Amino acid sequence: MDPIYKKGLVWLRRDLRAHDHTALHHALTRCQQVWVVFVFDQNILNSLPKHDARVQFIVNSLEDLDRQLRHLGQAKAAQPGSGLIVLQGKPCQEIPCLAQTLGVEAVFTSIDHEPYAIERDAKVLGELAHRGIVMHGYQDQTLAGANDIRSQTDRPYTTYSPYKKGWFAQLSVERIQSRDVEPYAAQLANVPEVLQAHARVPTTQELGFEPVTLPHPSLHQGRTGALVMLEDFRMRMDHYKEARDFPGIKGPSYLSVHLRFGTLSVRELARAAWDAHQHGQAGATSWLSELAWRDFFMQVMHHHPRVVTEEFRPLPDPKPLAHAAQAQTRFEAWKAGQTGIPFVDAGMRQLAQTGYMHNRLRMVTAMYLCKQMAVNWRWGEAWFAEKLLDFDLALNNGNWQWVTGTGSEANPPFRVFNPVLQSQRFDPEGKFIRRYVPEVAGLANKVIHAPWLASPMERVSAGIELGKTYPTPLV
Repeated sequence: MDPIYKKGLVWLRRDLRAHDHTALHHALTRCQQVWVVFVFDQNILNSLPKHDARVQFIVNSLEDLDRQLRHLGQAKAAQPGSGLIVLQGKPCQEIPCLAQTLGVEAVFTSIDHEPYAIERDAKVLGELAHRGIVMHGYQDQTLAGANDIRSQTDRPYTTYSPYKKGWFAQLSVERIQSRDVEPYAAQLANVPEVLQAHARVPTTQELGFEPVTLPHPSLHQGRTGALVMLEDFRMRMDHYKEARDFPGIKGPSYLSVHLRFGTLSVRELARAAWDAHQHGQAGATSWLSELAWRDFFMQVMHHHPRVVTEEFRPLPDPKPLAHAAQAQTRFEAWKAGQTGIPFVDAGMRQLAQTGYMHNRLRMVTAMYLCKQMAVNWRWGEAWFAEKLLDFDLALNNGNWQWVTGTGSEANPPFRVFNPVLQSQRFDPEGKFIRRYVPEVAGLANKVIHAPWLASPMERVSAGIELGKTYPTPLV
């Protein structure tokens, strides 16, 4: 039988919700009183640009979460002060100090597989142990744990196909069942007077960052907005498989940032597709396959953390890179959406303007940078890490290494996407291009994908002068 604690603390990181939450569920069922804390990790904040939309997203999500906790406490036990505790500093100092101040016997949290998170949590565990406080970690970030799916020789998979087969074989009603919070919310405790200064969410300015206007209403509303988007995707899931590759239409779920920061549970997303998948609905199965890819890349990083700084499988005969000055020029043009390839430029401008890039464009722009512009893929990986609202280390690293052919699940080194053919296939009417590259919007559909192939008369009619109003292709 599980031990019963008088007091417990739930430490949130990438799980900014009070619903279907494994650590919070266990804390509430094993403790008489429970507090919830989020720490703005100074080690992470110091590494971010001051105009970082992710900080704004977290602030907004925490404000929504604080309201959720207060509502739960009020509804279940007339505890209107049972909101969120928010701290700023180094977790290895802040969490043990807070735990001791509250007099808790246990800290509950969700397991994070990133190398920094593993090191951070080990330090916190040690500091808590010195104070006689235990720490419980729970799998909540993924559907399959890092050691759940293994080969017949009891090794973690490094290729996706057999992993996917095992992943789907283990998918079940029990695995995606909700970890309920609401029935046990009476255990949520009011924030004590001594901590009232931390019973509010700081503004971005108070954290040392500039306020940012997020591009979509759901990003302003944390879980509340996420639920609206999830319901919208439910209505479109039947067509997900055939629509997801076309950036000019509403095909993807657009839930990646909510999954990244845990305003939605991965189990919620799986449950949304489960019945349809069981009845052979291709869109639902395709969506679940994307969750399997996510779990796969996270388990690769867990077992092979060296991929953060090394290639999983270095190429035996790597393509020569552009020389330094040329590479820098090409890289700056790529970042700015000024490569002269409209489909590539549209993707890069979407990223710059919204913090999001369509998945098809992530592959096309990445491959163009490293295989056709001959720029080091690490530069592109770092740029995506800085700009993507939904940036996830394991997924970003895994996908870039797939593109370059160096990953555990690698795209063949000789395989190169032709960006013009990709544009013609996945944006045939140029809708996406016209949205983000208005300089070429006047061209006909048949030539908008490659303005340099348009006739002089077509370019004049569209108001295009290559090299002046829109660049000629750098490569």
